[in-house]
Amino acid sequence: MSPKTASRKNLAIAVGHAASPNHPVGRQIRELRRSRGLTLTDVANAIGRSVGHLSELERGVTPITLDTLDKIARTLDVSISWFFSAASAEELPESKFVVRRGARREINLSRSGVREELLSPHLTGGLEMVLTTFAPGAGTGEGGRMRRGEEGGYVVSGQLELRIDDQTILLEAGDSFQMTEIGRHWCHNPGAVDAVIVWSFKSANY
Repeated sequence: MSPKTASRKNLAIAVGHAASPNHPVGRQIRELRRSRGLTLTDVANAIGRSVGHLSELERGVTPITLDTLDKIARTLDVSISWFFSAASAEELPESKFVVRRGARREINLSRSGVREELLSPHLTGGLEMVLTTFAPGAGTGEGGRMRRGEEGGYVVSGQLELRIDDQTILLEAGDSFQMTEIGRHWCHNPGAVDAVIVWSFKSANY
């Protein structure tokens, strides 16, 4: 078996595991990294973290923040959406258009106080919708998020502190926002209850 064929086979195995709702994000990172033929040192250098820190993320010892997961996804040449675990719901004819509440795919970074649920029925179109829940005090992390395209959101409940470049805005339930496609932003929940936001943004597949 050639190295290229082995790489494809390993990637297929990794993608198969990524579809499991009980497959930890750290393990998905490790398997995808290995399928790319990259060492811990390669990825750690690329995301500006130590090898020890990355190893702890892969083993589930240290919580993974959204900004770190975003950097890892870019390094491994996938969208952060790749890490959404597939729900085990039965495939129905409506699944092309509809996502039932109990059939959402999610990225659960509970140790960091963040949960993201995919509201879109698939990841192949030009639009993605995600439901993000920030626990009190949780956020995107110090690095924030670099936008790949225009995006916006609606605060369903709670409060969201949104920092865009050098401007900080406090949003309440019922408020909405939209950001340009170039730049970086930070999110933080300053309240005492969960902050729930519906995001809409251009898919990484465009």
